[in-house]
This record gives sequence, C-alpha cells and structure tokens, in this order.
Amino acid sequence: MKQNALLTADITPLLKRLTWPVMGGMLTLMSFNLVDTFFISLLGTQQLAAISFTFPVTFMVISLAIGLSIGTSAVIARALGAGNTEDAQADSLSALWLAALLVSLLAILGYLLLDPLFYLLGATPSTLVYIRDYMVIWLAGSVLLVTPMIGNAILRAAGETKIPSLVMASGGVVNAILDPILIFGLGPLPAMGMQGAALATVISWFSGFIFILYWLSVKRGLLTHWFLPWKAWLAICRKILHIGLPAAGANMLTPVAMAVLTAIMATYGNEAVAAFGVGARLESIACLVILALSMTLPPVISQNFGASQFQRVREAYLVCCRFVLVWQALVYACLALLAYPIAALFTDNEQVATYVRWFIWIMPLAYGLQGIIILTNSSFNALHLPAKAVVLSVLRLFICYVPLAWLGGVMFGVVGVFIGCVIANLLTASVAYYWYNRVLQHFAPL
Repeated sequence: MKQNALLTADITPLLKRLTWPVMGGMLTLMSFNLVDTFFISLLGTQQLAAISFTFPVTFMVISLAIGLSIGTSAVIARALGAGNTEDAQADSLSALWLAALLVSLLAILGYLLLDPLFYLLGATPSTLVYIRDYMVIWLAGSVLLVTPMIGNAILRAAGETKIPSLVMASGGVVNAILDPILIFGLGPLPAMGMQGAALATVISWFSGFIFILYWLSVKRGLLTHWFLPWKAWLAICRKILHIGLPAAGANMLTPVAMAVLTAIMATYGNEAVAAFGVGARLESIACLVILALSMTLPPVISQNFGASQFQRVREAYLVCCRFVLVWQALVYACLALLAYPIAALFTDNEQVATYVRWFIWIMPLAYGLQGIIILTNSSFNALHLPAKAVVLSVLRLFICYVPLAWLGGVMFGVVGVFIGCVIANLLTASVAYYWYNRVLQHFAPL
C-alpha cells in the first residue's frame, strides 16, 4: 500500500485493508497463547493459578513495550505524513535501542523483586514455586519480545500491516508447536512443566527478533545503520518518550489494576484466580478486533494530523467506535452460548468452571464500551496528547474499575467483581467519547 493512501483513501475501506492483516496475525498469536494456557491447565489447578498470577507482571513489561510502540508509531507516522523520510529512519533506529534498554531494566527489577511481588499479589509458597519456574526464564528473554513489537510499530506507521501480522502469526505458531513438547517432554527431551512453557515463549520471540531485524534492514532499508551520534540519539529519545512514556505509563496502569483484581480474587481462593486467568486470556481473543484497530487507527490519525486533515481524523475515530459496538455485541452472543463447553475445555474443577462461566456471561457485556476507551486512548496518543490518555486510564482503572470491582465483590462475591467491572466500563466510555470529540473541536470546529 502506498504511504499516501493514509492521506487520500476513503476511510472505511482504508481501515479494513489495514486491519484485516493485523487481525490475522493477532488471531494466530493470541489463539496460541490460549493454547499455552490450555496445556498448563493440564498440569493442574495450582499451575493454572500460577500462570494467572504471572499475568499482571508479564503484562507490565509488555505494556512498557506497547507504550514505546505507540510513541514510535506516532512520531514516525507524523514525520512520514509531513514528508520527512530521513527523520523517520533515525527515529526508527533510536526507538529500537531505547526500548531494548528500558525493557532490560524493568526485567532486572522484576527479577530482583520476584518473591515479594507475588506474595503481595496473594500467591502461596506452593504456588510461588511454579511462578518462579516460569518467570525467571520469561524475564531473561523479554528483550527478545520488544524488538519485534517496535519493529512492527515502525512498519505500521508506514502503512504496512502484512509483515507485522506475519511476525505475530509465526511467533504464535512456533510457541504452539513447542508448548506440548517442552511442557510434557518428547523422546530425549525431558518434561519441563512451567519452565517448558516459558522457554517455548522465549524461542518464539527469538524467531520474531531475527525476522523483523532482517526485514527492516535488508528488505525495507529502514535501518541503514546501527548507531547514531549520542546527542542525536538522546534528542530523538526525548521526542519518542514525550508520547511513549505517558503511553507506557497509561498502559502499565492496566496490569497494576489487574494485579489489584488478582489480589481481590485471591481472597476467594486459587479457583477464583485460575478462572480469572482463563477469562483474561479469553478476553484477548474476544477483543481481537479492538486490539487490531488500536494498532491500525493511530497511523491513520497521526499522518492525517501531520497533514492537517482534521476531518479525516474525526471520521476515522467515529467509524471505529460505531463498528466495535456492533461487533462486540455479536461476540458476546457467541460467547454466552458457548460458556459451558469453553469452561469444560480448561478445567474439570467444578468451582473453577462455574467462575469461568460467570465471567463469560458478564464481562463481555462491556467489551464494546471497553473498545471505545482503548480507541480513544490510542487516538489521544496519535494526536500527540499523551497526558489526556494517562488521565483517561487513571479515571477508568483507579476511579471506576478497581473501586467498583471491590465494592461489587463485597456485596455479591466473585460475580459482583465482574458486575463492577462492567459498570466501570460504561461510565468511562461515556466520558472518553465526549472528551475526545471536544478535543477534536479545538483543532477543527464542526
């Protein structure tokens, strides 16, 4: 696709062309993440609870990478929209080095605080054994995760979505193939349990790491050299971090809130934690379209913002919001009908299965509303207004989400936690939609 298509093509067909390839890659990747959870569930309820405890912490590292990807995409897309190709190339190289450095520091910190952090989340000593087995390997390989993520952001900023989708899909396939082999053993390979699941993940990241560097440097010529002068690198890092750091902060609030919710669930036992972990991974599949649009909408907004085409910015946002509301209603209907077989797929523990079913019947009711919040956050970052995205995240997670989930739990137990989350999404989505449209009127009054 030509770069100027982001500035000239009809919005709805353009978003379809950009989003479908991303969805294909993400579907493969997330489906195999679900397969990962399935194989771990075969080890037992305690191991399933252990992987559920790791989700907020692993998502913290991933959120930093996502935030830096958002900053990278916004900066590069705006440069391309203004016709500054050389600036975009320098921005790309700087972003890769910056992300690798920051994720490495966060991984080291996570390793040093591993035991006290998970005890704080409510993990028991017996569960912590399995958590350590998984997290030590996962953290050691996390730098291999960030390079493909930043590389994909660079390509999406240029309007290319097929290669990022291929990277995501291939990583998911590698992970799915290796999972049963490394977890349960095959031939001379011993059964590694939780360590095998983590190792399969790291190897899949390594394949993406090699592929994306090859594509950026050899195929696309976006990395013409490997180093920049120190002062030039710092100047570009400041530009990326102006958006990327608040975006990362906003994204990292989600795993913080998830950690609090996990701790709340832990008060109801390992069964509730295990069910919540299964539900969280189901959510990633159910919200696939939202997540894909949150990756493809920002380059469209950023390039048109850079070209001062504000009406196209408004149209792109509204088209996406309307679509996710209708789409997620259809997704809810499918999930609700399949609640029993889905729960049975992941556990034979009746209490865990009951919690999983209630999660499916309640939480997806608000996924369309959650989509509006996510798209609004992405759009604020694309407009180079990261502070507003942070405020919206704080409003959703710590003024609405966590307090209402806690209150619902006090009143109605585990089911009440789910109801509180739905109400929180309703309130925050209303604020997000109104606020974003007010901001757009500042740039281009109706």
